[in-house]
Amino acid sequence: MPPQRTTWLSVIIPAYNEEARIGNTLRSVDKYLKAQSFTYEIIVVDDGSRDETFEVVKGLASEIPNLKFLRFVRNRGKGWAVREGMLYSDGYYRLFMDADGSTSIGHWDRAQQLLESGADVVIGSRHVQGADIAVPQSTHREFLGHIFRVLVRSFFRMPIFDTQNGFKAFTAESAERIFRRQQVTGWAFDVEILSIARRLDYSILEMPIRWVDDDRSRMTFAAMPKMLGDLLRIRMQVVEPRPIYQGGEAPQLIRLS
Repeated sequence: MPPQRTTWLSVIIPAYNEEARIGNTLRSVDKYLKAQSFTYEIIVVDDGSRDETFEVVKGLASEIPNLKFLRFVRNRGKGWAVREGMLYSDGYYRLFMDADGSTSIGHWDRAQQLLESGADVVIGSRHVQGADIAVPQSTHREFLGHIFRVLVRSFFRMPIFDTQNGFKAFTAESAERIFRRQQVTGWAFDVEILSIARRLDYSILEMPIRWVDDDRSRMTFAAMPKMLGDLLRIRMQVVEPRPIYQGGEAPQLIRLS
């Protein structure tokens, strides 16, 4: 590990009104990481929640000493929360995963092997050989996902089967270069960061995951027009170099203990 970094792995978990799910996910992540030999931090990025997300996280402070909490006053989108968490973190490797725990932290074992073997970006995939869909998505969500995958293939000809799974790992160098260029803050941000990674000639590997769907997902038909608009925006921007993101609204770093 480079001497300037004291953290081996940073785990970023974006959260918006996640009081019902965040506690179990944080306990699961911490239990796994405590059994490892490396140093780590867990960063919850609250994207303007209006429920008791903060209170739930704060209640775990004594149980999870490496837990950090970044809070934004306004809801800006999952892409916003992930970007801010990635750029705030200090890990030699950086992973973001969803608050619902649909893809468990146990997949880090394989992700780390691939990163240490030379990959710059490793993404979990529900659509490659070896993936296990333990609890499938609802019919309407699977339909939305299929439409989105068709649009991504049409717009970008991207050789990636699952751009949207919320389990993606990066080296520190790739994370800092990619996320400083990210502009899209909504659901389509995954496509943008993968497009940026390809433009920067980073190696991207998909690995099969075990997927347990949570039917409380917020992805709906109503979100599709904005996602389509974001895809068009990304398609136009990817052609030319874009200005590096300089930071926006400053988050509150809330001490939990």
